[in-house]
Amino acid sequence: MHTPSGAVRIGVLVPLTRPGWTEAGRHLLAGLDLAAREVNDAGGIGGRPLDLVVRDTAADPVKAAAAVDELAGLGVAALAGEYHSVVARAVAARADALGLPFLCSSAVLDTLTDRPARWVARIAPAQSHGWRIYADFLLGAGHGRIAVAAEPSVYWASGTRVLRDHLVPRGGSVTELDLRALSPAAVCDELAGGRATALLLLAGHPEPAVPLVRAVRRDARLSGIMIGAPAGQPEFASWATSLGVDGAAIPFLRYLPGRLGPLGARVETALRERLSAAPSFVAFEGYDTVAVLAEVLRSRGVDRARVAEGWPRVEVEGTRGPIRFSREPGIGVWQWAWAPVQVVDRDPADPGRLRVLRAG
Repeated sequence: MHTPSGAVRIGVLVPLTRPGWTEAGRHLLAGLDLAAREVNDAGGIGGRPLDLVVRDTAADPVKAAAAVDELAGLGVAALAGEYHSVVARAVAARADALGLPFLCSSAVLDTLTDRPARWVARIAPAQSHGWRIYADFLLGAGHGRIAVAAEPSVYWASGTRVLRDHLVPRGGSVTELDLRALSPAAVCDELAGGRATALLLLAGHPEPAVPLVRAVRRDARLSGIMIGAPAGQPEFASWATSLGVDGAAIPFLRYLPGRLGPLGARVETALRERLSAAPSFVAFEGYDTVAVLAEVLRSRGVDRARVAEGWPRVEVEGTRGPIRFSREPGIGVWQWAWAPVQVVDRDPADPGRLRVLRAG
């Protein structure tokens, strides 16, 4: 990759190949790249161009940690990006060990680091914040008895724990169905024999989420069961392409306000043109990441320690509201508290249209 002379380099980590969620990676990179181009059009960082050095993580924590080492050796001023929480954990741990600032764009796992980290900050809201809003939505919709169909992962296990801790004290219950052991047909049998009124998909897209949705939708015994996907699998166009109307009326979390301001509306138009599709909240997270880093680099310079010292001092008007970072209980990184949160679904009458069901 050709690097402009005298450029300020930012290392970018995104999932661009399978088994990573490549559609999320493409949206994230589109937002990061758009913001970088706008920074350069406005004169760069003190007259120096901003250069994104992109590495594909492919949802692999080992590959991502190796990329952190490589990028550190290339002299990047900071790291940005990542979507998958397990990968972002590996990146955060390695970046903190190396003294390399990392602004995480999209991963929401609360424990992004095992101990307080001075080098790491995050744009995306913590999982416990968003998933508690989702749990309140479930209760408000009359769904206290929840089944979760889960794959093994620290991220899915953390989500299940958030739901249980929030629902059980309010009279709810959470039953776990292990997707390692149960086929879609077996999940349907478990649901038919149980008392749950909602099934939550804590599983990857397209496998095994898509076949499971199809199986539940086609099982006459389960016509009254609501399907939910708090992690946001239905956000992307490939969900509607794969499932059509079967993928509608499945509530999920997204991190957008009810109405975008002037900056957000302008960025949405530019992102739509780049992606040839409606931009997801992940694309906005990418844009906001570079907007924050550019402001820190302008005000603090490119010294890594000074960049990290800038997390609690920076304030930037992002696409979804003003961004500033603080220390939040139980979260070891500098955190934007909080990005706006919505529960939305796809309209059964028009699966290309999203309906807002709750805002938090």
